[in-house]
Amino acid sequence: MIKPSYEAKEIVLKAQILAGGRGKGIFNSGLKGGVHLTKDPKIVEQLAKQMIGYNLSTKQTPKDGVTVKKVMVAEALNISRETYFAILMDRACNGPVMVGSPQGGVDIEEVAVTSPELIFKEEIDIFEGIKDHQALQMAKNLGFKGPLQQQAADQIKKLYNLFLKIDATQVEVNPFGETPEGQVVCFDAKINFDDNAEFRQKEIFAMDDKSENEPIENEAAKYDLKYIGLDGNIACFGKNK
Repeated sequence: MIKPSYEAKEIVLKAQILAGGRGKGIFNSGLKGGVHLTKDPKIVEQLAKQMIGYNLSTKQTPKDGVTVKKVMVAEALNISRETYFAILMDRACNGPVMVGSPQGGVDIEEVAVTSPELIFKEEIDIFEGIKDHQALQMAKNLGFKGPLQQQAADQIKKLYNLFLKIDATQVEVNPFGETPEGQVVCFDAKINFDDNAEFRQKEIFAMDDKSENEPIENEAAKYDLKYIGLDGNIACFGKNK
């Protein structure tokens, strides 16, 4: 139950599942959306009860959805502008790349189809990292102006340091935005980790909730195999290490 003394002008509830597209998802309880905002603490518990224990279906989940076991409740921040930013390992480039768009808060796949000119991509030298001018140029491409440009550039460099530190294959921030008070904030993030780095990231991998995986994924993992489902009744298996 949310305490009456919860000090926040607005509260956000986010269903915690290992999939994106939660905002447009649908619960089998009938509730629409895995992300909800409210200014009334009294209805937070009611909303949470319609999430926990129910399946949430999004574009990135199996057909029947994923059972929600946890809901994050936090203070909601106002967003005056949303952008998209990600760092990911790109095999075509043989290294990490930055991907950004001034059009954030929506599925980046949709932006790629409807407005490909609004997606900016920059390769990162794995030996030198993100250079100051690269970070600043990406901040400009994302539409940050004035002092916010440097703020965004600093955040971009910090995100790359995080990317390396935790052996990530992807750090996606959506939205990567700004507040009315003039702060650049990572409002939401999705991080994928390199399975081959488990021996270095034991604490992170210990948090892995395998109950959200398809049963065949867990069975494949027992034999050190990576399962990739494909259309129809076929699949691809590969060695993890």
